[in-house]
Amino acid sequence: MQAKVSVRRFNPDEEQPKPYDQQFDVEVESHFTVLDTLIKVREEIDGSLAMRCSCRASICGSCAMRVNGHAVLACKARVSEHLSDDGEVRVEPAGNQPVIKDLVVDLEPFWNKIRAVEPYLQPSMPEPEGEYLAPNDVMLHLVDVMGCIMCGACVSDCTVLEVDPNFLGPAALAKAYRFVADTRDEEDGKRLGLYNGYGGIWDCTRCGECVQACPKGVAPMDRIMALREKAIESGTPPGDYDGAAYGYRHAEAFEEIVSHNGRLEETMLVVKTLGLFNLPKMLAMLPVGLNAMLHRKMPPPIAPKVPGINQIRRLAARIKMNKEGAAY
Repeated sequence: MQAKVSVRRFNPDEEQPKPYDQQFDVEVESHFTVLDTLIKVREEIDGSLAMRCSCRASICGSCAMRVNGHAVLACKARVSEHLSDDGEVRVEPAGNQPVIKDLVVDLEPFWNKIRAVEPYLQPSMPEPEGEYLAPNDVMLHLVDVMGCIMCGACVSDCTVLEVDPNFLGPAALAKAYRFVADTRDEEDGKRLGLYNGYGGIWDCTRCGECVQACPKGVAPMDRIMALREKAIESGTPPGDYDGAAYGYRHAEAFEEIVSHNGRLEETMLVVKTLGLFNLPKMLAMLPVGLNAMLHRKMPPPIAPKVPGINQIRRLAARIKMNKEGAAY
């Protein structure tokens, strides 16, 4: 089988280095991975091609790169599954990280964000005489989170990091959740306070790219949403950051409106999130409202009644009561 492999290359030793694309025609077997294909290119066609790889078994995470625009582990992705109808596949270095050469990126920014999360348990109890055993259901819940191999695939495809490098990123925040959700750790308040400001849990846009990119099922976005929920339930203050304050109010207003009306009223959601007397923010939303009106997407000012609304309110009250009971 013939594959046309387009590789995004970059040589820092050139006089005026800039990225460029180079295509290689490679004969591949049906079982070849993208990594197998690139190794064949390096060994038989162009020995100057730079890339990282080690285990070839989806364990070390060193071969994370973009294939057809999405981050994958090159040793796990079969090239036959990524070929276009014309037999082409595009390979690029991982995103949101500086490129050193060709498909090799500088991981220092990634590790700096991981180091920003205190990577150890902090129990408040004195040193126990024997092993402290966590409940089995808690550890089973954390299995997927602890499966992270630090490949950086989620960071590569994070749409927030593309526009704001200050964001801690999905890998670091998933790591943070691992300790917040562990019953042996007693510093939840401290941890949630650290991640509750600028660059933290409220900056995630819920695009889902990190969930798709993760080769180990860690689902970083889901962990970030869980951290938000824990921050709200624990009453952790959002700090001096509008994004966190709006995030808090948005979540609470969403629940309040649906619980009371049985459906979401988008207009009231905006008002309750931004604040009725926050004129600058309300005025900034006018173009959005006008655009929605022009495209007949404007929600009705008075939402229609929902059948069985009393039953919905009772259900919402029961859920709230159960959550408050679980918190204590």
